[in-house]
Amino acid sequence: MEVEVKFRVDFNSTKRAIESIGAAFVREEIQEDVYLSIPLPELLRVRRIGNLNRSFLTYKRIADPGRNEEFDELEVEVSSFETTLEILKRLGFKEDVVVKKRRLVYRLGDVTFELSEVEGLGAFLDIEVISDDVEEAKHKIWETARRLGLSKEDVEPRLYQELIREKMGRR
Repeated sequence: MEVEVKFRVDFNSTKRAIESIGAAFVREEIQEDVYLSIPLPELLRVRRIGNLNRSFLTYKRIADPGRNEEFDELEVEVSSFETTLEILKRLGFKEDVVVKKRRLVYRLGDVTFELSEVEGLGAFLDIEVISDDVEEAKHKIWETARRLGLSKEDVEPRLYQELIREKMGRR
């Protein structure tokens, strides 16, 4: 199970805080996510990581709708972003929203930090742990968040596509 909590943050001060607790920089990713229209609690997306020349097809089922912290995720690398999108469109899926972001990935033990500048939305930090023990994973996430000076008031429970739809005036 992928367990993560998303926080609204200041990009530069959060980057310094992550580095100050000893997290190792893993990589930078320039992402373009195309979400397809399927009803929540399921998500279907095609992701292009432009600077790494890689693309992925991802299906997620939200295990805790509304909180959006627990995800059952299946992901496969695909050889062509455009062809994968075209296949899905021919199967009847419609493009919903596009999310573009610059993401810095850090790791500290089994905790992953994804610090993102999301086009049109601002900066966010996803703190993520992959674990079958959801409560233990959440404990690690919150322990780490506290070390970074983050609290429940900083949590952004909405999905990126929900935030973009709201910004566009769509529901």
